[in-house]
Amino acid sequence: MTRLQAKRPRLSPRVRVWLSIFLAGFLGYLLALGIGVAVRPPLVVGQDAAVQGTQARATLHTSPGTFLDVQPVNGQYDTLLVFYSGGLVRPQAYEWLGTALASQGVRTVIPAFPLDLAVTGIGRADALIKQFGAGKRVILAGHSLGGAMAAQYAKDHRAQLMGLILMGAYPAGNVSLRDLPGTPLPVLSLLAEHDGVADATAVRDGLKRLPASARLTVINGAVHAFFGRYGPQKGDGIPTVTHAQAEAQIVAEIEEFLGGIGGK
Repeated sequence: MTRLQAKRPRLSPRVRVWLSIFLAGFLGYLLALGIGVAVRPPLVVGQDAAVQGTQARATLHTSPGTFLDVQPVNGQYDTLLVFYSGGLVRPQAYEWLGTALASQGVRTVIPAFPLDLAVTGIGRADALIKQFGAGKRVILAGHSLGGAMAAQYAKDHRAQLMGLILMGAYPAGNVSLRDLPGTPLPVLSLLAEHDGVADATAVRDGLKRLPASARLTVINGAVHAFFGRYGPQKGDGIPTVTHAQAEAQIVAEIEEFLGGIGGK
């Protein structure tokens, strides 16, 4: 008895052409996606940081590491704010905040991370605090993924900080700042009312892992992307206020928070 060998079905020339086109397009998409993540847009200072009624001096530095430095025009400050950007967001998107706070004696430093992901350099605040924070009131802040990484840093560096600000962010499930040694760390958690990226339930649940004194404030009518200036974000909600209105409340809440924290 002879064994019949199964023959593989042959694709028609037309099907092979369309399959080749599909594979080429898919590989091109993956390549473009990878390039978009690996090759970040240029870091440009002063391009989109104007805030009505305020002035600041912004410069770009490359040591320690690359960071954006926004400080009062006279160079005098009593508060150092180290800001961790959201995932895949360039530091310049938050220059507006440093500009708005400069008149209150706040110097804001925004480190650049590899691939613009704070998870690749959680300890970046160390060198910045060492260089600019001596004798100053040091506050750590972060947006989205940057906020989660800021919370993780704060857990291990309580003694270096006088406050933590989270914007559309919350500590990871295995990170708790509730029972750290010493006095509770003052924390301000800001939640955009129509945030479609950071789940409101998760942000509120994150309060369980923050000191009991942590304050949650809702930014009325805002969305996740309104904490920075980087344009619309996929999956985000629809705002019911202008970007400027949301920013005004964000700044007011931060200034009130800073006013309630002891001096340097």
